[in-house]
Amino acid sequence: MDRTLMMIKPDAVRRNLVGEVLRRVENAGLKIVGLRMVHLSIEDAQEFYRVHAERPFYASLCKYMSSGPIVAGVLEGEDSVRRWRELMGATNPAEAAPGTIRKDLAVSLEENSVHGSDARETADQEIRFFDLKLPLRG
Repeated sequence: MDRTLMMIKPDAVRRNLVGEVLRRVENAGLKIVGLRMVHLSIEDAQEFYRVHAERPFYASLCKYMSSGPIVAGVLEGEDSVRRWRELMGATNPAEAAPGTIRKDLAVSLEENSVHGSDARETADQEIRFFDLKLPLRG
């Protein structure tokens, strides 16, 4: 079993889609082992997305991510990083497969409703960032 970070972004929280995203996670067989709603400050968003600091979309992304509450969660399951990324769909909703969260729920490329870690190592860092108090793996 491994773990990955799931984030429900401000656009999805604002549109009352938290329950729908969580339903899809559970229906996909991933276990939710931690969950926390938080409103990121601009500084928090800048720190979380610092890997993109040199990218042209960085400032806009940080502004968006601090525009309202997000839900950060930890998903557990066999190959959870890959499975959650498949459930989310492509970053650009226009390119996402039918039935994925981003294809069905996203507003735009920036307001694409969800985030997921891209690797196990990243997942560990991102989970620590949100200070989710988790039970021991068992």
